[in-house]
Amino acid sequence: MVVAGPASGAELTVEVQGLRSNAGAVHFGLYDQPGAFPDYDGRIAGVQAGIEAGIKGWRAVTVFKGLKPGRYALAVYHDENANGEFDQFIFGLPLEDYGFSNGAAVFFGPPSFEAAAVTVPAQGLRITIRVD
Repeated sequence: MVVAGPASGAELTVEVQGLRSNAGAVHFGLYDQPGAFPDYDGRIAGVQAGIEAGIKGWRAVTVFKGLKPGRYALAVYHDENANGEFDQFIFGLPLEDYGFSNGAAVFFGPPSFEAAAVTVPAQGLRITIRVD
């Protein structure tokens, strides 16, 4: 489990399920601005977590701490070959598994911030993102 951010404030725990192997790591990008989502440089926090066995296969978990209550969106990908990049084929077709918070679907490009946004209350939130 990876912990990112200062200790005070709300916590957002994110579990990624559906990983096809325990190779590499899972990269998490946290966003709070619609115009920045899901650009790499627009993240307010970015971490990577190792992969572990879970009840339903391979999973990765991280906790973002010190968040102000509000709306956030997440983008994750399984960097299976551990090269630090989200590998893509011709025309940007993904070669590695990925997913977005709120189960936001992908149609000819990433979902909108609004489609992926979750509201983190002061008492914190736990979410699950499935990758396939």
